[in-house]
Amino acid sequence: MKLPEAFTSRMHNYFEEKGRLSEEADFFASYEKEPVHGIRWNRLKISEDSYERYMKDMGLPAKKVTWCDGGFYAPDVSLGKDPYYHAGAYYIQEPSAMLPASVLGTKPGEYVLDMCAAPGGKATRIAEDLKGQGLLIANEINAERSRALLRNLERCGADNVVILNEDPAHMVKSFRSFFDRIIIDAPCSGEGMFRRDPFAPKSWEKFGPSSCVPIQSNILEYAHEMILPGGSIVYSTCTFGEAENEERILTFLSNHPEYEIVPHRELAGVSHDDMGMMRIWPHKTEGEGHFCVHLRKRSSDEELSEDLRKTTKNKGSSQFVFVKARECFENFMKGLLTEEASSAYMDRIRTDFVLHKDKVHMLPVSEKLFSGLKVVKMGDFPGEIKETAKGRTFIPSQALALELPVEKIRPSRFFSLKRSDERLLRYLRCETIMLEEQETEMLDQGEYVVVAVEGLPLGFAKVTGGVLKNLYPKAWRLM
Repeated sequence: MKLPEAFTSRMHNYFEEKGRLSEEADFFASYEKEPVHGIRWNRLKISEDSYERYMKDMGLPAKKVTWCDGGFYAPDVSLGKDPYYHAGAYYIQEPSAMLPASVLGTKPGEYVLDMCAAPGGKATRIAEDLKGQGLLIANEINAERSRALLRNLERCGADNVVILNEDPAHMVKSFRSFFDRIIIDAPCSGEGMFRRDPFAPKSWEKFGPSSCVPIQSNILEYAHEMILPGGSIVYSTCTFGEAENEERILTFLSNHPEYEIVPHRELAGVSHDDMGMMRIWPHKTEGEGHFCVHLRKRSSDEELSEDLRKTTKNKGSSQFVFVKARECFENFMKGLLTEEASSAYMDRIRTDFVLHKDKVHMLPVSEKLFSGLKVVKMGDFPGEIKETAKGRTFIPSQALALELPVEKIRPSRFFSLKRSDERLLRYLRCETIMLEEQETEMLDQGEYVVVAVEGLPLGFAKVTGGVLKNLYPKAWRLM
């Protein structure tokens, strides 16, 4: 690979200054190797003791990524076409990129911001850690990339997530001292992308680290404004230059001495400096390379403004329309879920239900928080209310199907196919599915049913006689 001369010269100086010239040849030789690929199993859907069984089912070697629970190395095969992928069972992610969200250490019930979230690798991991409790705000400044973020979060069954398409500078006023944890996968010069993207070296020569440094500095300052005392900020890049990594952090710490670095020396396969900043090097570890540091803001007398996290809702419609729409939604969920799951969901509806025009949302905080911001997704979007000849009808969304665990769905509203069943690919291609007589008798006629692969929901269909009318989104169709 032809590497930019300015890059090779700088890295030579780096290894020389650090007394590590013996590593230089191996570092540059790593660029002649094939890129490393991986998958991360979704713990919202797959239990830890099932990882290796699923890997075997897919014909993949079960080699773990040491710094990420559920992370495995995988060959460069068509992982995006497997039915398990469409069920959100795993996320395709370069192993080095799994490090920052692991380091963040999100706990259920926390309020977390992913400031540069697309395409969603870190956001989906954070959603797993939240376990449906608390709130994740996933922001992406690029509108096109925010749509990819939406699809990835929905496919993974992420709960309690708001997606924004904002400049972080605009968010500070709304979320000052609001978040327990913030993750920054900062825009960078992308030196860790050289093996994966043939255009990356040319882009580096055109823009280079100098164009990224001011952006990175500003993003860190925005995070400082939005983090709570006692909260954590994880900053990461996929590049190797100190100007975008250690120097950014040292400058930030000199301006904000109330922060400390939290070391994670327990992580195998990761290099640590004396201060606790971390790197993954492509010549030392299987990965494309990453920088990561965990910062904690020391506690002070500053307190969270209680108004920001109140769950009082502005219902968004007249009281009559709101009540009728909620009843319509409740009736649908009572028919879809088991009695026990339905009871718990009704409690959630009472606190989180929001109606905007005909769209139903579930949001654990006040929607007033997002006033004036560009919202891509306002919390969960279970579906919408439609006026029909028979009255109000609730139409479920694709996201709802992917959020529901099999044990919460009534058996008569659940149709699971074996991975080897040829009808599975027909469903993913948005084709009609024919049912066997015994299958037809088990399902509720005329109702929405969840179609699944080996018990993992894929989407909705409607039962009409011995036929499943396919409701899989055409935009998601397997080609």
